[in-house]
Formats: sequence, structure tokens, C-alpha cells
Amino acid sequence: MNALLMLVPLALALGLAGLAGFMWCMRSDQYEDLEGASLRVLNDDDLPPASQAEQR
Repeated sequence: MNALLMLVPLALALGLAGLAGFMWCMRSDQYEDLEGASLRVLNDDDLPPASQAEQR
């Protein structure tokens, strides 16, 4: 019983902290560009541009 007196407020505090973090992300537009990150994965930054590859 004594453990519940500590764990219930701790669980509520962690839940509220998670909710506050999520609300901060939504207000600061962290989820604004959902497709940009998936397209940036496909870029080959380590390859030289096509004009330099043709000169070799």
C-alpha cells in the first residue's frame, strides 16, 4: 500500500510531463514537414554532381 502512495503520483507526473512535451512539439511546429525527412534519406550527398562525374 505504501508503494502505491509513491507510484501513483509518480506515474501521473510522468504522464503530464509526456503530455507537456507533446504539446510543446505541436506548438513549435516539429511535425510540420512530415515528407521532408523521408525524402532527405534518398539523397546521395557522398556522390559528386553529374557535371563533375562526366568530366572524369
